[in-house]
Amino acid sequence: MHEIEPYYKWRDDYVASEDEYSPFYATQYSEFEYDKQIYNYLLHPQWDSFGSNTLYLKVLYVDYDRHYSIIELIGEWNDAINNDIMLLKRELLELMIDQGVNKFVLIGENVLNFHSSDDCYYEEWFQDIDDGWIAGINFQEHVIDEFKNSGIDYYINFGGNLDELNWRALKPVQVFKKVEEQLLKRLN
Repeated sequence: MHEIEPYYKWRDDYVASEDEYSPFYATQYSEFEYDKQIYNYLLHPQWDSFGSNTLYLKVLYVDYDRHYSIIELIGEWNDAINNDIMLLKRELLELMIDQGVNKFVLIGENVLNFHSSDDCYYEEWFQDIDDGWIAGINFQEHVIDEFKNSGIDYYINFGGNLDELNWRALKPVQVFKKVEEQLLKRLN
């Protein structure tokens, strides 16, 4: 896992450690010191911690004018033991929402599994974003099944083209538009 680094080709467009509204503003990263781990597996030092000891993230892009963010995740999403959604909501999402972000693209290809608790924080997040949405792209099938079995798919959109989006070949605004287009098709 230490070789899996967050996507970095959008760094010319956005860097969370340079965004004064980001909780990761002014974060210094080491290329050589592995200070994060999931269980006994070290993680690449570029991943950011939000308080969970099994789930890490990287805010790849935020567009405050268009009100969206793209967040890449890695690890085990564990609400049952760690209440990861509460930590994520309190330490990151609420700060973004306060800055007007109401559309969230979660990249989950490196999320290994999901353990649910209840859906209260997902419901709260969903209510906080008014006319916005939450989309999960490229999550593994068994992880999506775990979200669905817990009823979380009522709040986070999965499936269809969202499961196979070649997001690395696109710029952030293109990813946003493709995801939004899929969600609008579902509404119509």
